[in-house]
Amino acid sequence: MPEKATPKEAKPVRVKTELAEAITQFLEYCEVEKQLSRLTLRNYDHYLGRFAAWGAKNGVTKPSDISIDAVRSFRLWLNRQPNRPGDGATGELGRLTQNYHVIAIRALLKYLAKRDVKTLAADKIELGKTERRSVEFLTPEETERLLESAGTKDTFTSLRDRAILELLYSTGLRVSELCSLDTDQVNAERGEFMVRGKGDKPRLVFLSDRAAEHLRAYLLKRKSAMKPLLTRSDSVGGGKSGKADGEADGADLRLTPRSIQRIIKKYTAAAGLVKDVTPHTLRHSFATGLLRNGADIRSVQQMLGHASITTTQVYTHVTNPQLREVHKKFHGKG
Repeated sequence: MPEKATPKEAKPVRVKTELAEAITQFLEYCEVEKQLSRLTLRNYDHYLGRFAAWGAKNGVTKPSDISIDAVRSFRLWLNRQPNRPGDGATGELGRLTQNYHVIAIRALLKYLAKRDVKTLAADKIELGKTERRSVEFLTPEETERLLESAGTKDTFTSLRDRAILELLYSTGLRVSELCSLDTDQVNAERGEFMVRGKGDKPRLVFLSDRAAEHLRAYLLKRKSAMKPLLTRSDSVGGGKSGKADGEADGADLRLTPRSIQRIIKKYTAAAGLVKDVTPHTLRHSFATGLLRNGADIRSVQQMLGHASITTTQVYTHVTNPQLREVHKKFHGKG
């Protein structure tokens, strides 16, 4: 199940039907037995809650009511829904978001089949076609400009921000993974550490020598040995918390993904880059650079923490070094 943020809209009202009860049992199974992440559980709850609410109004109140025609009707209804109602966005619900609903329904049906509950077979439902996801990445020269844009000032903010940029590019971490890091997790001297990604799955990530150097400089500048690795202030008593030194472990000062997004926007502008650079752009740049320099795709898959090689293959169409040589050798020769 893709870990996509739940749309900003009112949560569907969960009516009391047999289908709704089956969904509740499925969510409990996912939490306890499959041990899915809280984000995945929240997304399943959102998408299936929507299905249950639609079903209550359209005669689909039991698992046995789920049929090909019922699913088709629900998908037609989804296709006509506005995108993020109440959030100011316009247009219809995106194809990818519609597919997330279908993925959730198929997961529910597989669960019901395991428990011999009479319902539609999951493999009867096909996902809709979606546009191929494009990958925005920085060239080596653009990456260097971005990294250098943090400057060389010996201030907490400058050293922290440079460490953030270097960490994202060196490790390929997701921004949520970066924000959740604690100081004792990261060993700059060893140059490698474990991180828990989607599905709470652990993986090993690596620091370049330069990233390790900037991380050490940032930590030396920070006055307090706070638990969070990346903080808004250089001490527990600083910043907006208003607490005296030693009164907290700095958890309230931990940087959020949104804070890091703003930091990257700031240095993107300072570097004079016209691309829309996000934390994920640096993750894409990390993967693209590895593949272009000859890394095998399986290793890159492991470093990115992708559960499926299919997800990693999105990079191959922009990183195959042989394609340019083929074009150069054979194009326009006739």
